[in-house]
Amino acid sequence: MTPVQLSTLRIRNLALVEELTWAPGGGFTAVTGETGSGKSIIVGALKLLVGERADKTLIRSGEEACTVEGVFEASDTSALNLQLQNLGVEPCEDGLLLIKRVLTAAGANRQFINGTATTLAVLKSLGDGLVDLHGPHDHQSLLSPELQRSLLDAFASCAADLASYTAAYRRHAGLERELASLHGDDAAFERECALLLHQSTEIEAADLKPGEEEDLHARYTVATQARRLLELSTQAQANLIDSEDAALARLNSVARGLREIERLDPGAAHLTAAHVRAVTEVEELAADLQRYSESLDLDPGHLQMLEDRVNLIESLKRKYGGSVESILSHGASAAERHRKLSSRAEERARLQQELAAAAATLGQHGLSLRERRTQAAPQLALKITEHLKDLGFLRAEFGVQLLPLPLPAPGGLEAVEFLFAPNPGEPSKALRAIASSGEISRVMLAVKSALAEQDTVPLLVFDEIDANVGGEIAHAVGSKMRALGATRQVLCISHLPQVASKAHQQFVVSKEYTEGRTLSRLELVSGERREGEIARMLGGQNASALELARSLLGETPQEKPAAPPASKPLKNASSGKKRSGS
Repeated sequence: MTPVQLSTLRIRNLALVEELTWAPGGGFTAVTGETGSGKSIIVGALKLLVGERADKTLIRSGEEACTVEGVFEASDTSALNLQLQNLGVEPCEDGLLLIKRVLTAAGANRQFINGTATTLAVLKSLGDGLVDLHGPHDHQSLLSPELQRSLLDAFASCAADLASYTAAYRRHAGLERELASLHGDDAAFERECALLLHQSTEIEAADLKPGEEEDLHARYTVATQARRLLELSTQAQANLIDSEDAALARLNSVARGLREIERLDPGAAHLTAAHVRAVTEVEELAADLQRYSESLDLDPGHLQMLEDRVNLIESLKRKYGGSVESILSHGASAAERHRKLSSRAEERARLQQELAAAAATLGQHGLSLRERRTQAAPQLALKITEHLKDLGFLRAEFGVQLLPLPLPAPGGLEAVEFLFAPNPGEPSKALRAIASSGEISRVMLAVKSALAEQDTVPLLVFDEIDANVGGEIAHAVGSKMRALGATRQVLCISHLPQVASKAHQQFVVSKEYTEGRTLSRLELVSGERREGEIARMLGGQNASALELARSLLGETPQEKPAAPPASKPLKNASSGKKRSGS
């Protein structure tokens, strides 16, 4: 059972599809049908699901939007959830990864992962690790030197060596940039030194403290209103204790009445106690007002000092950043840069020494990486050659060449070039220089077969890459895809009966006309119906074609493919208001 499988694909209003719910199952799945029936809509839906760009022409005629949804089931979500966390997306629940893509006629596109709205770039980043698409043009990616290098690295299992080299390369490149920044004419450096010294000195002289701005503004506001605050506090104090009608005097007159009440009713003593507390509160409030009044500073010099401080900070913010923290950070950077420039000769010597050490480290990691690649290259070439022989290239030669680079590059000290000689007697040349479209398709299949153990993408999709082949080669193509289906899901859109007969399950796409509209329909076929479809692909449904179809299906063991992880029951064919499909 593969760690992650596509358990359900739902399509609504995409091209000829009105509504489809499809469960492809595990192993190798073939999708067949007449030319133009809509088989490639399945591939188009998967491309949308993994973040490929699209336009509104894909929306079914007369509809306002189309939707594609995919449910991936995982037996272990720990690594997947870590990736989702790094992408800022909600984790999987109950082992399910839910992806949804919506295109509207108005041009608005939306995408969701586990219900979280996300960007197309994030969806593509995730989708690249879920689905590997190979169509009539997609296999051209095999011609990329970068992909060829990454394929060799995957086969060589040198991820750790490559990570060490990459870190060393970044360190070396950073030191080179830092050293380059110390070169230039002396006049320019003197001007920069003077500017940096002015900036760092100005900021240091300001003696700023983190967080002081908020407190400063509060004190400045109080200082600007000091006279009014003194007036209000003095008036309040008078109303409490100093005026003829002060609150304290009136409370004292209340005391006489309360004492008389308590004399007549001892049970009302709590009223007298409450009165005492009220008098105490008024006296304390009056004392607080007195202290507050005395704290107010009416000195114009104090106000001017606060105003100057506020203006200084605002001026520095305009120059160096929007906060005190930004100003302090700029000052520290300017001081450090000034220190380096002031001792440029010493700094150059230090950087040159560090650069030499970094170059040595880079060289060591580069040579270690080269050694792993050198050991793995002939093994990969031999393994691909063996698979190519199965695919009809009986005397072809395949090589993996390492080409030393004049300078270290982000990917290593050498480039990787796949060499191919499809015909005997011809010298091997770069794959990109000689391979035809049909040849590249088979080479891609051979590479995928050779790297089956290292390739972690759970779903491989081949869209008619078996074009331009037939006979025994077609049998071999089908066998290779079935073998790949032992460890992952493989989906192939095919016209070849030899390929389709090797599938663990087969779906047939057909077109029908309903109420003046054209619809595509997708159905699982088995038994006699599958024999009939294979016979149609062979050229007819006569007795001889049916017999040959039975023979093709009989050549393939009919063991069941690995089932998806257990979850809710899913339908195995299209469903909706009308019969529809892909």
